[in-house]
Amino acid sequence: MLGTAALAVVSVATAAALSHSPEPANNAHGAGLAALSLALPEHHDAPQAEAKPDPLLTAPAEKVLNYSFQLQTTFYNCGPAATRMALSTSMSPPSQGDLAGVLGTTVNGTNSADDTTRGLNRVLGRDAYKTHWIPGEDATGEEAEQLQRNVVSAIGDGRGVVANIVGGVTDMAGTYHEFGGGHYVAIIGYRDRGRQVKVADSSGMFGPGSYWVETYPMASWIGHRGYSA
Repeated sequence: MLGTAALAVVSVATAAALSHSPEPANNAHGAGLAALSLALPEHHDAPQAEAKPDPLLTAPAEKVLNYSFQLQTTFYNCGPAATRMALSTSMSPPSQGDLAGVLGTTVNGTNSADDTTRGLNRVLGRDAYKTHWIPGEDATGEEAEQLQRNVVSAIGDGRGVVANIVGGVTDMAGTYHEFGGGHYVAIIGYRDRGRQVKVADSSGMFGPGSYWVETYPMASWIGHRGYSA
Protein backbone atom coordinates (compact mmCIF):
# COMPACT_ATOMS: atom_id res chain seq x y z
CA MET A 1 0.00 0.00 0.00
CA LEU A 2 1.12 3.55 -0.75
CA GLY A 3 1.39 5.90 2.10
CA THR A 4 -0.38 9.18 2.39
CA ALA A 5 2.69 11.10 1.13
CA ALA A 6 3.03 8.84 -1.93
CA LEU A 7 -0.63 9.30 -2.85
CA ALA A 8 -0.23 13.03 -2.67
CA VAL A 9 2.72 12.91 -5.08
CA VAL A 10 0.72 10.80 -7.58
CA SER A 11 -2.26 13.20 -7.45
CA VAL A 12 -0.02 16.21 -8.12
CA ALA A 13 1.61 14.46 -11.11
CA THR A 14 -1.73 13.45 -12.58
CA ALA A 15 -3.11 16.97 -12.32
CA ALA A 16 -0.01 18.35 -14.03
CA ALA A 17 -0.34 15.87 -16.89
CA LEU A 18 -4.00 16.73 -17.46
CA SER A 19 -3.28 20.43 -17.53
CA HIS A 20 -0.91 19.90 -20.51
CA SER A 21 -3.11 17.46 -22.55
CA PRO A 22 -4.19 18.58 -26.10
CA GLU A 23 -7.75 19.83 -26.77
CA PRO A 24 -10.27 17.15 -27.72
CA ALA A 25 -10.17 16.08 -31.39
CA ASN A 26 -13.76 17.14 -32.01
CA ASN A 27 -12.85 20.77 -31.28
CA ALA A 28 -10.16 20.65 -33.95
CA HIS A 29 -12.68 19.13 -36.40
CA GLY A 30 -15.14 21.93 -35.66
CA ALA A 31 -12.44 24.51 -36.32
CA GLY A 32 -11.73 22.83 -39.65
CA LEU A 33 -15.39 23.03 -40.68
CA ALA A 34 -15.49 26.69 -39.73
CA ALA A 35 -12.46 27.38 -41.90
CA LEU A 36 -14.01 25.41 -44.79
CA SER A 37 -17.29 27.33 -44.55
CA LEU A 38 -15.38 30.59 -44.79
CA ALA A 39 -13.64 29.36 -47.94
CA LEU A 40 -16.89 28.42 -49.76
CA PRO A 41 -18.38 31.01 -52.20
CA GLU A 42 -21.60 32.70 -51.23
CA HIS A 43 -24.77 30.93 -52.41
CA HIS A 44 -27.14 32.81 -54.67
CA ASP A 45 -30.59 31.55 -55.66
CA ALA A 46 -30.96 30.57 -59.34
CA PRO A 47 -32.85 33.17 -61.35
CA GLN A 48 -36.53 32.32 -61.67
CA ALA A 49 -38.04 31.87 -65.16
CA GLU A 50 -40.22 34.78 -66.08
CA ALA A 51 -43.89 33.81 -65.87
CA LYS A 52 -45.82 34.02 -69.12
CA PRO A 53 -48.78 36.39 -69.07
CA ASP A 54 -52.17 34.70 -68.79
CA PRO A 55 -53.96 35.08 -72.16
CA LEU A 56 -57.34 35.08 -70.42
CA LEU A 57 -56.32 38.30 -68.65
CA THR A 58 -54.27 40.01 -71.35
CA ALA A 59 -56.14 39.11 -74.58
CA PRO A 60 -59.15 41.02 -75.92
CA ALA A 61 -62.48 39.91 -74.46
CA GLU A 62 -63.68 38.99 -77.97
CA LYS A 63 -61.93 38.19 -81.24
CA VAL A 64 -63.14 36.56 -84.47
CA LEU A 65 -60.72 35.86 -87.32
CA ASN A 66 -61.39 36.42 -90.98
CA TYR A 67 -61.56 33.07 -92.73
CA SER A 68 -62.65 31.43 -95.97
CA PHE A 69 -65.69 29.19 -95.44
CA GLN A 70 -66.13 26.13 -97.65
CA LEU A 71 -68.48 23.16 -97.53
CA GLN A 72 -66.72 19.81 -97.58
CA THR A 73 -66.44 18.41 -101.09
CA THR A 74 -67.12 14.77 -100.07
CA PHE A 75 -68.95 13.17 -97.15
CA TYR A 76 -65.57 12.12 -95.67
CA ASN A 77 -63.64 15.37 -96.24
CA CYS A 78 -64.63 17.17 -93.04
CA GLY A 79 -61.05 16.87 -91.74
CA PRO A 80 -59.49 18.57 -94.78
CA ALA A 81 -62.32 21.14 -94.87
CA ALA A 82 -61.88 22.12 -91.20
CA THR A 83 -58.10 22.21 -91.62
CA ARG A 84 -58.46 24.41 -94.69
CA MET A 85 -60.71 26.87 -92.83
CA ALA A 86 -58.28 27.04 -89.90
CA LEU A 87 -55.38 27.72 -92.28
CA SER A 88 -57.36 30.35 -94.17
CA THR A 89 -57.20 32.65 -91.13
CA SER A 90 -53.51 33.29 -91.82
CA MET A 91 -52.77 32.26 -95.42
CA SER A 92 -54.17 31.21 -98.78
CA PRO A 93 -54.79 27.54 -97.98
CA PRO A 94 -54.34 24.44 -100.15
CA SER A 95 -57.41 22.74 -101.63
CA GLN A 96 -59.34 20.11 -99.73
CA GLY A 97 -58.01 17.49 -102.14
CA ASP A 98 -54.40 18.47 -101.46
CA LEU A 99 -55.03 18.57 -97.72
CA ALA A 100 -56.65 15.12 -97.85
CA GLY A 101 -53.34 13.80 -99.12
CA VAL A 102 -51.42 15.59 -96.34
CA LEU A 103 -53.77 14.30 -93.63
CA GLY A 104 -54.01 10.76 -94.97
CA THR A 105 -57.78 11.13 -95.37
CA THR A 106 -59.62 8.20 -96.98
CA VAL A 107 -63.26 7.26 -97.52
CA ASN A 108 -63.16 6.31 -93.84
CA GLY A 109 -62.30 9.89 -92.90
CA THR A 110 -59.31 11.38 -91.06
CA ASN A 111 -57.98 9.23 -88.24
CA SER A 112 -57.41 11.67 -85.38
CA ALA A 113 -56.40 15.12 -84.20
CA ASP A 114 -52.78 14.00 -84.48
CA ASP A 115 -53.26 14.03 -88.26
CA THR A 116 -54.72 17.55 -88.33
CA THR A 117 -51.90 18.78 -86.07
CA ARG A 118 -49.27 17.23 -88.32
CA GLY A 119 -50.96 18.60 -91.45
CA LEU A 120 -51.33 22.13 -90.07
CA ASN A 121 -47.68 22.28 -89.02
CA ARG A 122 -46.51 20.83 -92.33
CA VAL A 123 -48.39 23.42 -94.37
CA LEU A 124 -47.30 26.29 -92.11
CA GLY A 125 -43.70 25.08 -92.05
CA ARG A 126 -43.40 25.43 -88.28
CA ASP A 127 -44.55 23.65 -85.12
CA ALA A 128 -47.30 26.10 -84.27
CA TYR A 129 -49.89 23.47 -83.31
CA LYS A 130 -50.03 20.77 -80.64
CA THR A 131 -52.59 18.01 -80.08
CA HIS A 132 -54.66 18.25 -76.90
CA TRP A 133 -56.73 15.24 -75.80
CA ILE A 134 -59.97 15.06 -73.83
CA PRO A 135 -60.13 11.33 -73.07
CA GLY A 136 -63.40 11.17 -71.12
CA GLU A 137 -66.92 11.38 -72.49
CA ASP A 138 -67.52 14.53 -70.43
CA ALA A 139 -64.77 17.11 -70.12
CA THR A 140 -63.56 18.07 -66.66
CA GLY A 141 -63.59 21.69 -65.55
CA GLU A 142 -59.81 21.74 -65.95
CA GLU A 143 -60.03 20.40 -69.53
CA ALA A 144 -62.70 22.96 -70.43
CA GLU A 145 -60.58 25.77 -68.98
CA GLN A 146 -57.56 24.50 -70.91
CA LEU A 147 -59.61 24.55 -74.14
CA GLN A 148 -60.67 28.11 -73.31
CA ARG A 149 -57.06 29.13 -72.75
CA ASN A 150 -55.80 27.37 -75.88
CA VAL A 151 -58.50 28.91 -78.10
CA VAL A 152 -57.80 32.43 -76.81
CA SER A 153 -54.06 31.91 -77.30
CA ALA A 154 -54.38 30.45 -80.84
CA ILE A 155 -56.92 33.04 -82.03
CA GLY A 156 -54.73 35.75 -80.56
CA ASP A 157 -51.89 34.34 -82.68
CA GLY A 158 -54.11 34.50 -85.78
CA ARG A 159 -54.56 30.73 -85.99
CA GLY A 160 -57.82 28.81 -86.23
CA VAL A 161 -58.29 25.66 -84.14
CA VAL A 162 -59.37 22.26 -85.51
CA ALA A 163 -61.54 20.05 -83.27
CA ASN A 164 -62.40 16.38 -83.74
CA ILE A 165 -65.87 15.98 -82.21
CA VAL A 166 -68.41 13.19 -81.70
CA GLY A 167 -72.00 13.12 -80.47
CA GLY A 168 -74.19 16.17 -80.13
CA VAL A 169 -74.22 19.72 -78.78
CA THR A 170 -76.77 22.52 -78.65
CA ASP A 171 -75.47 25.86 -79.91
CA MET A 172 -76.33 29.18 -78.31
CA ALA A 173 -79.15 29.79 -80.82
CA GLY A 174 -80.82 26.55 -79.67
CA THR A 175 -79.94 24.37 -82.68
CA TYR A 176 -78.85 20.82 -81.94
CA HIS A 177 -75.88 19.45 -83.91
CA GLU A 178 -75.44 15.68 -83.95
CA PHE A 179 -72.52 13.69 -85.43
CA GLY A 180 -72.75 10.17 -84.08
CA GLY A 181 -69.92 8.91 -86.29
CA GLY A 182 -67.63 11.84 -85.56
CA HIS A 183 -66.78 15.04 -87.41
CA TYR A 184 -64.20 17.83 -87.68
CA VAL A 185 -64.95 21.52 -87.23
CA ALA A 186 -62.85 24.67 -87.06
CA ILE A 187 -62.95 27.20 -84.25
CA ILE A 188 -62.34 30.65 -85.69
CA GLY A 189 -63.23 33.01 -82.84
CA TYR A 190 -64.23 33.49 -79.23
CA ARG A 191 -66.09 35.96 -77.01
CA ASP A 192 -66.63 36.52 -73.28
CA ARG A 193 -62.90 35.87 -72.77
CA GLY A 194 -63.16 32.45 -74.39
CA ARG A 195 -66.21 31.20 -72.52
CA GLN A 196 -67.92 30.96 -75.91
CA VAL A 197 -66.33 29.82 -79.18
CA LYS A 198 -67.35 30.36 -82.80
CA VAL A 199 -67.50 27.12 -84.78
CA ALA A 200 -67.15 26.86 -88.56
CA ASP A 201 -68.86 23.67 -89.71
CA SER A 202 -68.36 22.38 -93.26
CA SER A 203 -71.17 19.78 -93.12
CA GLY A 204 -73.98 22.10 -94.24
CA MET A 205 -76.40 19.94 -92.25
CA PHE A 206 -77.68 22.37 -89.62
CA GLY A 207 -78.38 25.72 -91.19
CA PRO A 208 -75.66 28.38 -91.09
CA GLY A 209 -72.08 27.24 -91.54
CA SER A 210 -71.00 28.97 -88.32
CA TYR A 211 -72.50 29.15 -84.84
CA TRP A 212 -71.59 29.89 -81.23
CA VAL A 213 -71.14 27.18 -78.58
CA GLU A 214 -70.33 27.58 -74.90
CA THR A 215 -66.83 26.34 -74.21
CA TYR A 216 -67.69 23.72 -71.57
CA PRO A 217 -70.17 21.85 -73.86
CA MET A 218 -67.65 22.30 -76.68
CA ALA A 219 -64.98 20.55 -74.60
CA SER A 220 -67.36 17.64 -73.91
CA TRP A 221 -68.22 17.51 -77.63
CA ILE A 222 -64.52 16.80 -78.17
CA GLY A 223 -64.70 14.07 -75.50
CA HIS A 224 -62.96 10.77 -76.40
CA ARG A 225 -61.05 12.73 -79.05
CA GLY A 226 -58.79 15.77 -79.37
CA TYR A 227 -58.11 19.10 -80.98
CA SER A 228 -55.26 20.94 -82.68
CA ALA A 229 -54.39 24.34 -81.18
